[in-house]
Amino acid sequence: MTATGIRWKTHDRYGNEIYLTHERWSHITDSINHPDMVNYEQHLKLTIQHGRRKQDALNPQKYRYTNAFVDLPADNTHITAIVLFRFREGSNGNPISNNYIVTAYQKRIG
Repeated sequence: MTATGIRWKTHDRYGNEIYLTHERWSHITDSINHPDMVNYEQHLKLTIQHGRRKQDALNPQKYRYTNAFVDLPADNTHITAIVLFRFREGSNGNPISNNYIVTAYQKRIG
């Protein structure tokens, strides 16, 4: 698999397939972005699988997934993932879901 290929796929609790690319994981964990996420990739996957989802008011293709965890550092309580819901053209010309994680970060909520 290439550095920009799919790192993993999973489904949210609504049955939507969502994937993370190697490129997006590198972006998320980069030292200028969210390096605190480097040891929490499994938490990110759990956030997609079980977290609460809210649609963005200004961009209906953008969703924010949030899930609480008790073992995050620096008093953070939740992981938030931003997912874009898009489509690509399949080999037969029909649209195919193309839902991917753009970024993810830890946050204190509550």
